[in-house]
Amino acid sequence: MELKKIKLISTAEMVNMDGNLILQALPIHEMERGDPILLIHHWKTEIPAESRVRELGVGPHPHRGFSPVTLVFQGSMEHRDSRGNRGVVGPGGAQWMHAGMGIMHSERPPRELAESGGMLELVQFWVNVPQRYKMIQPSYQNIPQETVPVIKSPQGGIEIKLVAGHLLGSKGPAKILSPVTAMQVYALAKDRFEFEVEEGQQIFFYALDGLYKLNGKVIGPTQVALLTPEATGMALEVLEEGRAILIGGKPIEEPVVQYGPYVVMNQTEVLQAMRDYQLGKMGILIEDF
Repeated sequence: MELKKIKLISTAEMVNMDGNLILQALPIHEMERGDPILLIHHWKTEIPAESRVRELGVGPHPHRGFSPVTLVFQGSMEHRDSRGNRGVVGPGGAQWMHAGMGIMHSERPPRELAESGGMLELVQFWVNVPQRYKMIQPSYQNIPQETVPVIKSPQGGIEIKLVAGHLLGSKGPAKILSPVTAMQVYALAKDRFEFEVEEGQQIFFYALDGLYKLNGKVIGPTQVALLTPEATGMALEVLEEGRAILIGGKPIEEPVVQYGPYVVMNQTEVLQAMRDYQLGKMGILIEDF
């Protein structure tokens, strides 16, 4: 098994998103975006008891032309959108939305978490989609933990929850539009696990916490490693317990113009997206608090 090469290792930077301080692992100063992974955000916050839902999370906002995905590690997150979809997902689960031609959605902790208080921790990443899928009808998939296959290392010190793609005969439940891999990695004890990802995929490994050696390189908390599409082998060694994600996909190799919440092919399509949003063509979302 030939190991994939690590092209770069960088450290996530703190950014302010709608008043929320979030670690941004992509884009980073060494790399504007990946292909097809465009963005990686890691959000961890303590929610005070007796909070008001309307003051938490991110309120209604539009998207077009890509798939925003949320992986939950602590607490829970509620999704609402202008197509009438609604769902709450907890630790080990995921929310996978295809924005398509345009949709409005909000992402907030559910009422129960706001009232009781507690930790909320998640990773959200954006997946570009091929041009032929950019203007499809929007859709949303709620992926609870119990539907996600768990693959364990022979010694049991590493558990991988497979949200999308294939691994050692298992298939993730996410409905995807091009070859994509999405895994939650739980490092429970010092261990080593060798496996293969799908051929031709550009891969990102982001450590929420813990300490790892991946394909011969050490990766620490809030660091992200980019692995090139060549080869398929992954050799993951746990040096200190923690959690990580491994995400990626087969490069689409098409033009990308990203403007805020829109991911399209050119500047004309950006202007059209802005106009469609202003005209209400991406729907209306009124939250019921």
